[in-house]
This record gives sequence, structure tokens and C-alpha cells, in this order.
Amino acid sequence: METGKKAALFGTLAVLAAAGVRIGMIYHERNSPMVLREQPQYTISADELVFLKQKRPDTPADLKDLVGTTVWLSAGGQMEYYPFAANRAEYAKSAGTLLGAEPILINKVFEQVAPISSRSRIPRGDRHVLVAFTRPRSDNPAKEYALPVGYHDHDGYTLYTDKIFFYDDPHELYKHWGPKVWEAIDEHKVILGMSEREVQLSFGQVSQSLSSEYGNRLVVYNNLGRPIDVTFVKDRVTSFRPHAE
Repeated sequence: METGKKAALFGTLAVLAAAGVRIGMIYHERNSPMVLREQPQYTISADELVFLKQKRPDTPADLKDLVGTTVWLSAGGQMEYYPFAANRAEYAKSAGTLLGAEPILINKVFEQVAPISSRSRIPRGDRHVLVAFTRPRSDNPAKEYALPVGYHDHDGYTLYTDKIFFYDDPHELYKHWGPKVWEAIDEHKVILGMSEREVQLSFGQVSQSLSSEYGNRLVVYNNLGRPIDVTFVKDRVTSFRPHAE
């Protein structure tokens, strides 16, 4: 009997001792000086502060407000366009590929069945959604062209204008790039010190690299069939040369 009482007493003392240790730890934690851990610093770049307007269109009717306005190519080097005549895109006669930051004046939004031979990056679906436009900076600013910007299929419409266009002038949106960089972009050239984003707008988005370390790698830009190697260190061009196969 005495042995049982002693065991119970020791058990109670052990529980009280553990509780006392825990209370002491809590008291120590609550009353110790607060240690502030240094947080990693993140600097927001001027590019990240740029607001890019989005329209999120669901149907061609949502694009009607683009008629009569100027937009600028964001998806440079990707979008093949066609002559526009008799209210139709002449798919059989490619007019070329639009380059980055080029302004176009939209005159019309329409739909048309694309031929199987169409080389557009836009899926054919059962018909394309296109814009008819002119190129104010070209030698023939009145000539009209057509550009697919979406498609329709059994699931409805899929429109890519938010990815294809800047709705505001990128020269103003990215004014902080400076006149020398913008001169290079408008002439579709590269100069030392440009960032990856700047070179991509100049040469187009069709490129490849063996590295995923953005800003610290060599990138080969297709450059409309005239590939060029551009090396970036700390997101600045340090060298460039024609690509050698």
C-alpha cells in the first residue's frame, strides 16, 4: 500500500515538475528580448511598375471598341499578316511578320474561315477572328492588311488580343528605357546594355536558350530568319553576334 502511495506521489511530482519546466520556458520566451531576423530585400524594378491594360474579351463584340484606335505589337516576330481586299484576308499571300512595338490602326473586326494551309500561330478552329488594319509608319500607310487575333470552335471564342497588343504606346509605358534603347528597338537592333525584355521586343519572342536563368544566359533570337546570339549578364547585354550553326 505504501509502495502504491509513493509511486502515485512520485508520478504527481513528475507531472508538476514537467509543468513547471514548461511554464518556465513560456515565461522565458515571452520575456526574452525580441530578435528581429533580417528579411531578404526585394527591389521592384521600374518595368514591374508598368500597368499593362487588359480587356479580357470573350466575343468579337468585345473588340469593337478597338476600331478606329491604334495598338502596338507586343508579340513581335510571331504574328504573320495578310493583304486585305474585298473584306477578306488573302491567306495565300503572306504580307510578312509584324515586329515588336509597331503601331497599327485597326479599321475593322471580322470573322473568316481559315484554309488548312494557313500558317498563322492562331489555331484554325472553325473560323478565325481577325482585325483589318493599316500601318501608319509604312511606305504605304493607306494599304489594308488582316491579322488573326483569335478563333471560334465548339467551345466558343478564344481571343488573344491581350497577349498580342499593347493598348497603350509602349514608348510611353517604358519611357524609362531611354531614347537610345528605343531607337534600337524601333530599328530592330541590339546595343550593349539592353535588358532581355528590351531585346525581346526588338528581335521578337521567337528564341531559344540552354539556360532558364533569366538575365544571365546566352539567348539565340530567330530575328525573322536571321538568328543572332545575345549574351546577358545581370540582365544586361554584354555581347552579341550572328548565330553560327
